[in-house]
Amino acid sequence: MPLSYTQNMEDYHLALAFDGQESGTYVDVGAGHPVADNVSLWFYERGWHGLVIEPLADLAALYPRVRPRDRVYEGLVGRTHGLADFYEVDRLHGFSTTVQAHADNALTFGAGYRVAQRPITTLARLCAEHGLSRIDFLKVDVEGGEADVLAGNDWNRFRPKIVVAEAVSPGKGEPCWEAFEPTLLSNGYRFRLFDTLNRFYVAEEHPELFDRLPSQRAPWESVTHMYEIGRAPESANHPDHLLARRLARGLWAMLPHIDPALISEFLRRGGSGEAADPHGEEFRLALGRIACGYDGGQIVDEES
Repeated sequence: MPLSYTQNMEDYHLALAFDGQESGTYVDVGAGHPVADNVSLWFYERGWHGLVIEPLADLAALYPRVRPRDRVYEGLVGRTHGLADFYEVDRLHGFSTTVQAHADNALTFGAGYRVAQRPITTLARLCAEHGLSRIDFLKVDVEGGEADVLAGNDWNRFRPKIVVAEAVSPGKGEPCWEAFEPTLLSNGYRFRLFDTLNRFYVAEEHPELFDRLPSQRAPWESVTHMYEIGRAPESANHPDHLLARRLARGLWAMLPHIDPALISEFLRRGGSGEAADPHGEEFRLALGRIACGYDGGQIVDEES
């Protein structure tokens, strides 16, 4: 079965509408991680490309490394152009928002936040700057700011064929589409699907897409879900399991050769624990003991 990367099969539903279309363009507002819970990756890996908007620097920086055909705007999208407060939620980055009330709600999940001034522009201005004359789908997931994003578009000039917008409040799941739906309906879009999380709208000039897009959520077992297949080195069900195992063996073999600063970063990303000095003699010996099982120092089964 195809692999869905999204939380709620958003990519699969869009794929049903665009069935047979070999290339296309998307605008992904609030793109998040380039793989996990990502709506546009399904299409990128099938040859499409687009503009991704992500205000979190660590996530935006991943796109050129993982998805180099995409263009990236590291900032916010709303009703105006300038600067705006952005509430960066610790750990639960998907709760980061321009709406303080929603950031406060993240506190109930044990996550704090910090406020930063970030550049903000309108959707119409971004589309014009990037020369987007054709947009197959627009996805908007900005934790409560969807109405502001959609209000900032020029719907006569830039008309995505399908618009997907998160339609329930962050963390609470309460309906909130009344804030943005009138903008879409008044600009010639027809509601088609509510998947319990998002609402899908189709431009009235594309009835063929309206007919192909399902009106009800597809059966859950229609796809394999990314978050169900585990981590690549550990799960044989992961499509990249063998590659991950080979890379892991190569990493262990290379440990004594890796710059100590990079080893320190590995340790930081690996989680909290007792501090270790990558320059220390005992630590360097530890790296050698780990590596010897993979660098030819020991005769071992390659798959062990």
